[in-house]
Amino acid sequence: MGVMRGAADATRLRERLVVGTSLALVCALAWWLTVWHAHAMHMAAPSADAGRIAGMFLMWLIMMVAMMLPAVFPMVDVFAAISRQRQQGNAVYARTSFFVAGYLMAWSGFSALATAAHWGLEHSGLIDAMMRSTSDLLTGALFLAAGLYQWTPLKQVCLARCRSPIGFMLTEWREGPAGALVMGMRHGAFCVGCCAVLMTLLFAVAVMNVLWLAALTALVMVEKLLPGENFCRQAIGAALSLAGAAWVLRALLA
Repeated sequence: MGVMRGAADATRLRERLVVGTSLALVCALAWWLTVWHAHAMHMAAPSADAGRIAGMFLMWLIMMVAMMLPAVFPMVDVFAAISRQRQQGNAVYARTSFFVAGYLMAWSGFSALATAAHWGLEHSGLIDAMMRSTSDLLTGALFLAAGLYQWTPLKQVCLARCRSPIGFMLTEWREGPAGALVMGMRHGAFCVGCCAVLMTLLFAVAVMNVLWLAALTALVMVEKLLPGENFCRQAIGAALSLAGAAWVLRALLA
């Protein structure tokens, strides 16, 4: 019995290393591409060719991969563990890949909406060609919206589902690769519901400001991973609301 348990523990450790390392490598590549794109954007003149929308969508998707994958590891880890318990062999890695792919599909949908908003804001002059907000009122409104959203029931429900891997698996489990894909999409949908309004703050300061990207990533990880769910959520909401009020006041007094 002890030998069998030891072998099972070794298998589980190997799976965690494979899954964790794979996510870390994808995340590192996404961050490298994001930093590279931010640097290239400052070095090159703005482009107005027909492929710009596609490039803009790809930029948003890569940013979402870089920002959201660090906080999703606990959910992916639990998914891989349950997959191992329910079926033997390397299929656990295939199912886990489908789960992550479904998760990223949900954020692809958000990236498409963000691209449309980005295009509209740029053409209305509310953000410039370097993707920086040109309006204190827009910046303040975005901060206020993000802060107030922290207290809404939708935010609470989505955050609770994101923070509870076991609870999600118990209510959402589906068999097979297609089931894993659907589970990933559903978990991604909850994460979009939890974090999409925070992501709109990228429009508030500068979409490709790497320090701002890192700060928002840290906020997401604090909300999803640290204890004290309600305190974290409400503290972030209060801070964002105060910042938004300050920006709006500045705009009105200008």
